[in-house]
Amino acid sequence: MKASIFTSALLALLTLISCNSEPSLQKYFVENTDNKDFIALDISPNILNLDNAKLSTEQNEALKSFDKMNVLAFKANAKNQAQFETERAKVKAILKNPKYQELMKFGSGKDGASISYVGTDENIEEFVVFANRKENGFAVVRVLGKNMNPNNIMTLMSVLQKSKIDMEQLKPLQQLIK
Repeated sequence: MKASIFTSALLALLTLISCNSEPSLQKYFVENTDNKDFIALDISPNILNLDNAKLSTEQNEALKSFDKMNVLAFKANAKNQAQFETERAKVKAILKNPKYQELMKFGSGKDGASISYVGTDENIEEFVVFANRKENGFAVVRVLGKNMNPNNIMTLMSVLQKSKIDMEQLKPLQQLIK
C-alpha cells in the first residue's frame, strides 16, 4: 500500500515537473493563430520556386537545412493601441529568455527589430526576427530548420535573390502593409 502511494505521488510530481508552464514563442503562436487581431502564416520552402538543378551543392545544403517559416503579425490601429502594447510586451518578455540569443538589434525607442536564434553557433534550430512599429504593429518570424548555421543562412539569403517567390502564399500579409 505504501509503495503504491509513494509511486503515485512520485508519478504526479514528475508529471508536474515535466509540464513546462513558462511562455515560449511556439505557445504564443498557437494561442494567437486564430485571434482576429493577428495574421498567421506558415511558409514552406517551396515558396521560393527554385530549380534545384541550377543550385550549387552549398546552396542545396543550405536549402535542405530550412524546414519552414512561421509568421505571426499584429496589425495596430487607433482602437487597439493598448492591446498592441500588451502583446508587444509579451513577445519581448519571451525573447528575454536566455535560450533566445540576440544576434542584432536595429532601431531605437519603441520602433525597431531584432534577430535572435535558438541553438548553438554550429547547430541553429530556429532564427527569430521580431519587428515592430507603433503605427503598423509587429511581426514575429520564426525560421525553423535542422543543422542551420550562419553560413547556411547567408547562403540562403543569396538563394532568395534568385528565387521567384510565390506571392500567393504571402497575400495575408498584404493586409498588414496597407
